[in-house]
Amino acid sequence: MRAWIVTTTGAPSDVLKIVDCAVPIPAPGTMRVKVLAAGVGLPDVLMCKGNYPFTPQHPFTSGQEVCGVITDTNANKEFQLGQRVMGVTAFIEGHGGFAEEALVYDQNVFQVPDEMSDSEAAVFTIAYRTAYVALVIRGQMKTGETLLVHGASGGTGAAAIQVGKALGGRVIAVANGTLKTEKCISFGADDVIDSSREDFVERVNILTNGKGVDLVFDPVGGDTFNRSINCLGFGGRLLAIGFASGAWGDASTQDLALNNRSVIGVLATVPTPEISQAMQNQLYALYKQGKLCPHIERTHSFEELPNALADLDERLVMGRSVILMSR
Repeated sequence: MRAWIVTTTGAPSDVLKIVDCAVPIPAPGTMRVKVLAAGVGLPDVLMCKGNYPFTPQHPFTSGQEVCGVITDTNANKEFQLGQRVMGVTAFIEGHGGFAEEALVYDQNVFQVPDEMSDSEAAVFTIAYRTAYVALVIRGQMKTGETLLVHGASGGTGAAAIQVGKALGGRVIAVANGTLKTEKCISFGADDVIDSSREDFVERVNILTNGKGVDLVFDPVGGDTFNRSINCLGFGGRLLAIGFASGAWGDASTQDLALNNRSVIGVLATVPTPEISQAMQNQLYALYKQGKLCPHIERTHSFEELPNALADLDERLVMGRSVILMSR
């Protein structure tokens, strides 16, 4: 099969190479799929650069999530050969989705609804499950609460906007530039803050009449995380999702205690397969109701992967990018 491998550490265009290699053999807890579409995410850029915490040893194939057809169930009786599924790949072991065949983890594989396209399925798993775990399970968001979303024009931010609206909340989106803030409105945000022209802390204070927000969804980290503490109202929850800025944030425990505020870490995992499937069923129901809609801005051929990653690295993508394989 053909696969893109990361050969060393550096910019994607410098370290990616197409190779012919053997089809991967499923290890315990994985199955193999023929890739139909692969989601392209910022972690794939960070893995090329060597500053993502789950970067495998070189050489490896990245690509965290896919839509594919099962070619080897590895004796898993819950699935069948030829079944179309979505899921998280075994990228940690170097068998990611930027290949003609990839390995996927049993615990993060789900049947794709008939009405969902390959492209939508390829970017559904991580973003929407992250938003659900953050807002429903960890953040305990309630109807009528106000949510502030950073990095709102990206894939994870867009998912958070949509899940927040589906939960009956008011959503304030933060993005850089007019094009991106306009995109956030199309995702469903009630209010937008252009961080290239406005101080988001001051603007949140105005938009909430000084009350602050109930939740902050932060995939950015660093100074954005630190300053977001000042956006929280009494009892507010700051959800630490990621560190797109390159650094995690650091909260003052004194400030948290004096204002009954919380910092909550979020990773898109749940303790049992039953809870995982129940969460997926709820996300599918929201999708079928039209409340969740993956925004695919760019599709690329398999050969165009370096360009797709370069666009992400330069923050040119709003919504999601997908690598589409020929059927």
